[in-house]
Amino acid sequence: MTGMTRREAMAGTLGGAAALFALGSNAMGGSSLSGEALGWDPDRQKYTLPPLPYPADALEPFIDAETMRIHHDLHHNGYVKGLNKALEMLHAIRWEKGDPGTLQHWQRQLAFHGGGHLNHSLFWRNMAPPDQGGGGRPESPLYDILGRDFGSYDKFVWQFKQAANKVEGSGWAWLVREQTTGMLMVLQQENQQKGLFAGCVPLLGVDVWEHAYYLKYQNKRTDYVDAFMNVINWPEVSRRYLEASRG
Repeated sequence: MTGMTRREAMAGTLGGAAALFALGSNAMGGSSLSGEALGWDPDRQKYTLPPLPYPADALEPFIDAETMRIHHDLHHNGYVKGLNKALEMLHAIRWEKGDPGTLQHWQRQLAFHGGGHLNHSLFWRNMAPPDQGGGGRPESPLYDILGRDFGSYDKFVWQFKQAANKVEGSGWAWLVREQTTGMLMVLQQENQQKGLFAGCVPLLGVDVWEHAYYLKYQNKRTDYVDAFMNVINWPEVSRRYLEASRG
């Protein structure tokens, strides 16, 4: 990626992947998803895999340590590698050193792997050990807004779990803030990049690819989603909501 500036790399990445959420840097969660938090290495002009924000076994018994290690060290790292490759190839095409006929392929790779990297970077912060704030219910004002837009907090929980359990194949369920109306919505996302529409800021997501739960829960996705609710980092979700509201 010789000659590619940090600005070019970030613009290419966020334009092709984070535009799925139509996010600005503040709406993305501010400093929690800065270039540094996303593992951007300006000297090497590449992304590196950021560490987990807690030990791999910190979410036991709800999410087991081996799943966390495989999910983070192998799957998330695979998206980082794929993102770097897509950026490298698109840079080569721009400088007439690559095959322009492959532009569409590498744009799709950018969206998929960039989406995977961003999704997982949010996902790890979505969760916290129960003795460090994980689980329970959000405090106001988020608790009140969930009640306003879903009828009650319990109705939100029901819809969020239903959305996660009914994703066809691999994907995510997201609680988002739609920026035009300010309403909270629950959306499904296929793979890493399909299904969310422009203008939505992601607040809370659950990964329902099988690699996120199969070792412990096998094909019982509903049990995994139930367990996930016990480690939601509501203070972090609330912080994202407040930043999106100010944006």
